[in-house]
Amino acid sequence: MAERRAVFIPGMGYDTRAPLFAFVGESLRRAGFVLHEISWEFPAGLAAEQHGQWVAERVRTTLTESTDLLVGKSLGTLAAPLAAERALPAVWLTPLLHVPEVVDALQRAEAPVLLIGGAADRTWDSAVARRLSPHLVEIPEADHSLLLPGPLVRSAEALGRVCTAVEEFVQVMWGK
Repeated sequence: MAERRAVFIPGMGYDTRAPLFAFVGESLRRAGFVLHEISWEFPAGLAAEQHGQWVAERVRTTLTESTDLLVGKSLGTLAAPLAAERALPAVWLTPLLHVPEVVDALQRAEAPVLLIGGAADRTWDSAVARRLSPHLVEIPEADHSLLLPGPLVRSAEALGRVCTAVEEFVQVMWGK
């Protein structure tokens, strides 16, 4: 069986070495995926209306090979239109559900998407997320980095929930 390929798309200040990507990456490696991690430095002063095009240009070049799954965090979820156009399954970590282009792309998506967000994240909208996908993890009190107030163990437990959700999503998509 050929290896499956997942492309990791960072956020603005959250690169693919950060905890969410490190643990989700390990979950995917154990499920037989090879990972391609995009690295970028977001340009200061780029107008908000140019963010989507800037992200798409960087992601599009990585999709020349066979890609089975996209995993994007925050700014990286601006690649949702590419996923919809190419019918690629995706895991969107803290998707920008306040951005109409992201919501529109998720509505058009033919492939399943897993949405993961925190209830205390201003970019997360519970009602919109529930409408967009049956594959959903909402972490109460979690912020945009999916960190929770109080003892750090709470954030570690949330990270465990994220990994479990990714593992279950991959099993639904591709079996064991």
